[in-house]
Amino acid sequence: MQLADHVHTFGRYARARFGERVHKLAIHAGFTCPNRDGTKGVGGCTFCNNASFSPNARRAPAIAAQIEAGRRVIRRRTGARRYLAYFQAYTNTYADVTRLRALYDQALAEPDVVGLSVGTRPDCVPDAVLDLLAGYRERGLEVWLELGLQSSFDRTLALVNRGHGFAEYRAAVRAARARGIPVCTHLIVGLPGEGAWHARVTLERVLELGVDGLKLHPLHVVRGTQLARAWRAGAYRPLALDEYVRIATELVARTPWDVVFHRLTGTAPERMLLAPVWCARKWIVLNGIASALAGSGLRQGAHAGASVAEALA
Repeated sequence: MQLADHVHTFGRYARARFGERVHKLAIHAGFTCPNRDGTKGVGGCTFCNNASFSPNARRAPAIAAQIEAGRRVIRRRTGARRYLAYFQAYTNTYADVTRLRALYDQALAEPDVVGLSVGTRPDCVPDAVLDLLAGYRERGLEVWLELGLQSSFDRTLALVNRGHGFAEYRAAVRAARARGIPVCTHLIVGLPGEGAWHARVTLERVLELGVDGLKLHPLHVVRGTQLARAWRAGAYRPLALDEYVRIATELVARTPWDVVFHRLTGTAPERMLLAPVWCARKWIVLNGIASALAGSGLRQGAHAGASVAEALA
């Protein structure tokens, strides 16, 4: 059973666009975040420890070296020979545009790198940065702006110390799409105080604004975070696997087929993961979503636009 039979995955999109596999290579370029350095706050998001998802989070070798290391792993694993430079760790537009151009150009100088995927916050994409990304698009390069929204509910965003609200996301999406820059929005399912209804509402609000790609993540508890302290105290209960699969399946069915799912789950190394333990094994999650879609006779877009009024009630 193939997930891509039911979902418009990034792998499926890349094959259609390039005629072959294209993989993202994660890069840590030494950025920080405005809610870590005191500009917006300190401590970062309550769930965030970048070492849990970024392979280079503890160190930042030269970009070319990071790409070569990732290239060796991906070639052994999948045989892919074309890549996107994925600027992943922390806020990858949080610098002067001159510095950003220099960093992005280093990655694009690699002959098998066909474009960029830039992860950032909705409050860190000024016009000069968007113009820079649009310029790469005009050269024929693949460019994705990955915006970490997580939730459309301002109360939740404040609770997890995001340092921005939905209004900043709305403005960033409109500005990016006006320049023809594809937007991939990150959403977290299972944030404190949120359930399936919140996930549906957030998805509908994002789709209403317009989006080109989505990443879904179950919230997981990793060491060294405020969330870990809340979990140990019994103040936070993570989703069970069947809960996440059910919610993710519904969100996929509600999402139009032309939206690309860059990710449907998130993982953390077992040495860092506290809960839920199933987040260490992504294929259990992905196979569960594929099985749920197939068992219900569904594919992405089957319920697109259905029960919007109910979801927003």
